[in-house]
Amino acid sequence: MNIILVSNNLAKARTLTLTNVHLVLLAAGFVLAAVLLAMALNYLSLRYADKIDSPTLRSLVLSVQAEEHQKTQSYLRDSLNAMAVRMGQMQAQLLRLDSVGARLSELSGIKPQEFLFNQNPGQGGVTSSLPSQDMSLLEISNKIQEMSLILDDRADKFGALDSVLMQDRLKKKMLPSVMPVSTKWYSSGFGVRIDPFTGRSVFHEGVDFTAATGTPIVAAAGGVVVYSGFHSEYGNMVDVDHGNDLVSRYAHASKRTVKVGQVVVRGQKIAEVGSTGRSTGPHLHFEVRHKGLPQNPSRFLKMPS
Repeated sequence: MNIILVSNNLAKARTLTLTNVHLVLLAAGFVLAAVLLAMALNYLSLRYADKIDSPTLRSLVLSVQAEEHQKTQSYLRDSLNAMAVRMGQMQAQLLRLDSVGARLSELSGIKPQEFLFNQNPGQGGVTSSLPSQDMSLLEISNKIQEMSLILDDRADKFGALDSVLMQDRLKKKMLPSVMPVSTKWYSSGFGVRIDPFTGRSVFHEGVDFTAATGTPIVAAAGGVVVYSGFHSEYGNMVDVDHGNDLVSRYAHASKRTVKVGQVVVRGQKIAEVGSTGRSTGPHLHFEVRHKGLPQNPSRFLKMPS
């Protein structure tokens, strides 16, 4: 672009040549000037809004202020709604932690009175001599986020601990620890004894409990019935698999009340005392086997004193 300047004060006309760089700089200058002018007008309108006498300018300034105030209120309202939602989630997490904590106390044997999960912990102290200040909205939001992360972490750890304790409790329930028949003594123990039929020294693989015919026989622990039938030596016999290669055996019964594949719980009736098979009289022959090898039932049973 060429600009020709003609004036009476000039001896001859002058020519100015504007390149693309000059045009870009000129446009940038106009834009910068417009931005600075707008900022200045905005500052002056806000600074001296109460001193403006013109109704038109005053209404314009007030409308701008009202729009800015509405935007601020909308932002605060959205932030408060978001924090309220997060607080509700945290409250639900706290209720879940309270229930898990109460269950953990029960599983571990701790008295519920030692941990009052349904009450707020006591707090107090003297007034601090250090200066205090109000928390900003951003600080409150960050604090809520931090507490939420801590709650998530504690919930995960409590859940893992609850699973471990529950699994341990279930394993104990699967051990044959309940007396299979209601009696206070046994007629023959586990180990070497004199065989009542041959008179020779033999190894007795279980424990014999003397009881009247028809006395209920119950499962010493929960499990699955893997055998329920007649054996040439054991007579009417029931085997219950408790998992982990642990099986309990109930022999010489007069009657069986469970079938193969049936799931039984600890203390459930599975047969009745009798004298079937290789037996000298009414009694229950009880065995505990691990990986097929006989174990001393006294290690598992909680025999009455």
